[in-house]
Amino acid sequence: MNKDFTNHLSEKLNELKKMKLYKNERVLTTPQGSHIETADGKKVLNFCSNNYIGFANNNNIKKAAVRGLEKWGFGLSSVRFICGTQSVHKQLEKEIADFTGCDDAILYAACFDANGGVFEPLFDENDAIISDELNHASIIDGIRLAKSKRIRYKHMDMKDLEKGLEEAKDSRFRIICTDGVFSMDGDIAPVDKICALAEKYNALVMVDDSHATGYIGKTGRGTAEYCGVLGKVDIITTTFGKALGGASGGCICAKKEIVEMLRQKSRPYLFSNTLAPAVAAASIEALTLLKNSNGKYSSDLKTKADYFREKMQGLGFDVPNGNTAIIPVMLYHEELAVKIAESLYENGIYVIPFSFPVVPKGKARIRVQLSSEHSMKDIDRLLEAFKKASE
Repeated sequence: MNKDFTNHLSEKLNELKKMKLYKNERVLTTPQGSHIETADGKKVLNFCSNNYIGFANNNNIKKAAVRGLEKWGFGLSSVRFICGTQSVHKQLEKEIADFTGCDDAILYAACFDANGGVFEPLFDENDAIISDELNHASIIDGIRLAKSKRIRYKHMDMKDLEKGLEEAKDSRFRIICTDGVFSMDGDIAPVDKICALAEKYNALVMVDDSHATGYIGKTGRGTAEYCGVLGKVDIITTTFGKALGGASGGCICAKKEIVEMLRQKSRPYLFSNTLAPAVAAASIEALTLLKNSNGKYSSDLKTKADYFREKMQGLGFDVPNGNTAIIPVMLYHEELAVKIAESLYENGIYVIPFSFPVVPKGKARIRVQLSSEHSMKDIDRLLEAFKKASE
């Protein structure tokens, strides 16, 4: 390998370490959960997982995965239009479409692939894509692949969104795209207001519900349910890799004509293997458990999140109000965020500090993510650790 290139990479990596921006990957020696063990021998409380409703190590879901593996094998060894598909995948597509209030669904290896493959097959240079400025990187990358006019609007600013719609009024088609729950701030997009503007300007709406599916809304059906517009969002992308078991896989739920076109032209779908059958079977079980839960996960998480926010604000921390299990503790300074996260880890609390470029410069934070598996005692331990770290 070219030594100049490897030396260049080494210098860049060292710069990241000096700037406290290097991302270390902590090795776990246990299944994912609220209580985990790490390779350095520590037993810690885990507050940095997307395991919002505790499904990552659920016994029923694990058993469903084993049954799926035994019945369907390990994988399909190719893409679906070449080697065929299995009925377990078709069943999962029907289940997730019904759950999100859509006509049909199409599976992807990850929601990153879903967002990367949704725009280019549907829109071209005659169209306009209007995107929230804080949308996930996968949405940004997907938009870049399309030749459409690109318009960004200020974060959740409906007046600025309307300006974008006015700017795009001469385009053939217009689509507004937004995260449902924004992963760094934990705020919920006003999907009802977005849908109202879309109707006014004859636009479509696309929502990425990866951090919402499973616990946002009365029955966990996401931000459309939360905002009272279930069935009115044109395209919903989401993941099976967070609340719905935490394994892998994503999907696009939409009108049947949209899904049919994506099956014909969406490159991440056409040129990547689909989900392993075991993951598909386990995801079906996750949806079944969720539908039978009568909304207990949503109410339980809200109670815990409200408690933690109130107590942290009482301790003097800058914690924004919100209605999700994502709770940013704003520290603003990168070195301070790293220092407090290290102190928390020493006291048995596993959280991650976030700084630029993951969040804007000067907006460093520790993102706390709660799970249904966390007890109130666990949350009190977290509060005590934050108090100690700030002294």
